[in-house]
Amino acid sequence: MKYIRLSLLTLLTFFLITATPVFGQSQNNFEISKNLDIFTTLLKELDRNYADQIKPGELTETAIKAMLESLDPFTVYIPESNAEDYKLMTTGQYGGIGALIHKQGDYVVITEPYEGFPAQKSGLKAGDKILEINGKSMKDRRSDEVSEILKGQPGVELTLLIERAGQKPMQVKVVREEIKIPNIPYYGMLYNNIGYIKLSNFTQQAGNEVKKAFLDLKGKDELNGIILDLRGNGGGLLNEAVNVANIFMDQNQLIVSTKGKIASRNQDHSTRFTPVDTKIPLAVLVDRNSASASEIVAGAVQDLDRGVVIGQRTFGKGLVQNVIPLSYNSQVKITVAKYYIPSGRCIQSIDYFHKDDNGNYDKIPDSLISEFKTKNGRAVYDGGGIQPDISMKPMRVSKITQTLIMKYLLFDFANDFALRYDNISSPEKFQVTDEIFQELVEFLKDKDYDYQTGSEEALEKLKANAIKENYFESISEEYEALKTKILHDKQEDLLTYRDEVKLILKDEIVARYYYQKGRIITSLKDDPEIAKAMELLERNDSYLAILDGKFKPEKALDED
Repeated sequence: MKYIRLSLLTLLTFFLITATPVFGQSQNNFEISKNLDIFTTLLKELDRNYADQIKPGELTETAIKAMLESLDPFTVYIPESNAEDYKLMTTGQYGGIGALIHKQGDYVVITEPYEGFPAQKSGLKAGDKILEINGKSMKDRRSDEVSEILKGQPGVELTLLIERAGQKPMQVKVVREEIKIPNIPYYGMLYNNIGYIKLSNFTQQAGNEVKKAFLDLKGKDELNGIILDLRGNGGGLLNEAVNVANIFMDQNQLIVSTKGKIASRNQDHSTRFTPVDTKIPLAVLVDRNSASASEIVAGAVQDLDRGVVIGQRTFGKGLVQNVIPLSYNSQVKITVAKYYIPSGRCIQSIDYFHKDDNGNYDKIPDSLISEFKTKNGRAVYDGGGIQPDISMKPMRVSKITQTLIMKYLLFDFANDFALRYDNISSPEKFQVTDEIFQELVEFLKDKDYDYQTGSEEALEKLKANAIKENYFESISEEYEALKTKILHDKQEDLLTYRDEVKLILKDEIVARYYYQKGRIITSLKDDPEIAKAMELLERNDSYLAILDGKFKPEKALDED
């Protein structure tokens, strides 16, 4: 019964913290008291009458999570057991071995060790299958379960039994450390004195890290422009977004406002420091996974006409969360407001505060999208995310490439390649030659990577509809003939899409030798959005014409 009391105290604390503070306070207090009484009575009756022993803590946590899921995906409960994950989210730090992992078959395997951290220093490699940790079998464990075991108090030694392709299982001892994932995995100088900074997170010190990288690039040579790559950056701390923008924008410039139900918490967030450079041509790269803090930076750059945004429409996450401590070292992250960038537009794309008649959330309808103006008078719009100044089609990969990725066959081949070759040329120079590609073809001969092409899927739907409508018999001969004509040949597809496969395989192989930094470096040469940014920054007249609103570049569709 002690556990029941603790769980109810946690729930009570949560309800009291989230209650409406002013308007409707009395009504809400009554509803809270009433429903807490119902919940308490229910849990007691379950404990007393249920056919088997119950776990009150787990039931209560399930109830809390279900309640929060009915609000929005960003309002979440953080139990004490997930403290390391929350620490990673806000600081970029956690206690662990420093490696990415994924589930493959019955076991979790190392996806990629972080360079310079315990996993890599202990000799763990991509593809290593984790059979046991400290003598306990990891068979059939989920990735998050294994991750929870690997994370924890720094200084603690873990003994991993791992299996590497072609070798007998072996023990590897790894000592946990305080892992600090850098916000910038790579920065460097591209040709024609264009600087490049890849920003992956907005955890603590992100602003200082970007400033340091920028100053280092400026110190090496006279910069003609800078590319800030926010693709895949899911965001982080609001103040770090402001600090990153501050590098390129004047002091006391409004970057973002937060507005919510509680007026006293509404706040304007402006730059606080002297900028580093307010004139250098700036291109910001974004995609559909650029969210939150990334959208604040990209949106401020666009609204203030400080630079050109290139890529695809961003995610559209314009909701602000505050983390509130609860009892017993648990926490709750609550959506408290929305983000508004300098033009006054909100970047949130889905209205989680209202449901349709079917109980579903939907995107902001076109009828409610409003026009706003940038500093120079260019038209920009709300309705979710940041629409780039230059929109580019996202990379599409063929069915065969998707299958090779999803079934980890390119991953496995890269592991096998790294075991056979001690070294390769630098990330800038390495290429997947025809000889290496032929090795891949041989590797795949006995592997299962069957798939359906889009045409085959459409044909199956046609057959299903024809059967349902009772006229398939009359078209069966034509159906079989068409099926024979479009039946795919894996070997032929592999050759048809060889350039695409080679490009992705190159990144995978380079990562085995040069880790994440190498993966980024080798991808720059073949990146169409980098090429577009370089072209624009080198043509200053086109760059300025876009910011002045005198030239509107042709936009590529980025819809599916």
